[in-house]
Amino acid sequence: MSELILHHYPSSPFAEKVRLILGYKQLAWKSVFIPMIMPKPDFTALTGGYRKTPVLQIGADIYCDTALICEVLEQLAPTPSIAPEKVKAAAPIVAQWADSALFTASMAWNFQPAGVAQVFAGAPAEGVQAFVADRAAMRAGAPRMASADAGATYKIYLQRIASLLGGQDFLFGAQPCVADFAAYHPLWFTQERTPPLAGILDATPDVKSWMARMKAIGHGIPDPCSAEEALQAAHRSTPASVPGEVFQDEHGIALGSQVAIAADHFGLEPSEGELVAATRTRYTLRRNDERAGTVHVHFPRVGFTLKKVSP
Repeated sequence: MSELILHHYPSSPFAEKVRLILGYKQLAWKSVFIPMIMPKPDFTALTGGYRKTPVLQIGADIYCDTALICEVLEQLAPTPSIAPEKVKAAAPIVAQWADSALFTASMAWNFQPAGVAQVFAGAPAEGVQAFVADRAAMRAGAPRMASADAGATYKIYLQRIASLLGGQDFLFGAQPCVADFAAYHPLWFTQERTPPLAGILDATPDVKSWMARMKAIGHGIPDPCSAEEALQAAHRSTPASVPGEVFQDEHGIALGSQVAIAADHFGLEPSEGELVAATRTRYTLRRNDERAGTVHVHFPRVGFTLKKVSP
């Protein structure tokens, strides 16, 4: 197996989700830091346009979206499992809620003025303005939830997490699963990146104890890697064979067509290429880049749109 290369930046909540899973599975991985905002020329040379953080690279295979990254890591290193059989149905549902509703409320709470001041302490004003403009563009003009509404919602969600714990060490029992890693990362940002706002966690002490257990998992065995080294690794590699699952056509678009795949909300920049696989759960694009060579870029179906483009 080629080396695992994670493209991320330290304060990314979704990257923390994956870093902890790498730690839980005690995997060695290469760490490539990417910019927080666009442009990201080295990164998009691999993805073809997709810009959200993180992305997992294995040779010339590029995996987008943490839901898919979780599946890939589970397949590569099934022990310890983040998807044990007894919770295989329920845990992904909780994870999807955490990655969407919980994340949205928590980040709206975290990025009120006191949180912004903490996150960008010492940064020049133009840097803060560039970040705000970048994230507004990612939302495609949709307004951010007001902090008062976000706080009320966040408190309700924290109580739900406490109820799920119900005296257990983790959400579904004695060991963490994908739901724990998904629910933890938005709360991690509150606790670690915006501590002036972390008092919202105090009403749920069981949640804080669970967070301490999650934090103790650590990040495994990271090793620094440059963006250029990652591009070279892709260029000298050959993409893995496409999934052998049956082609599932929901769009009337044949394999071999030129298509664009984009997130259905937040970070809508599309990736274009040749559709070489469309299984029940994921899409795969083949694309060529002068720096990255021939790569396969993989996306989950859930949360993404597929459209045919003119050649």
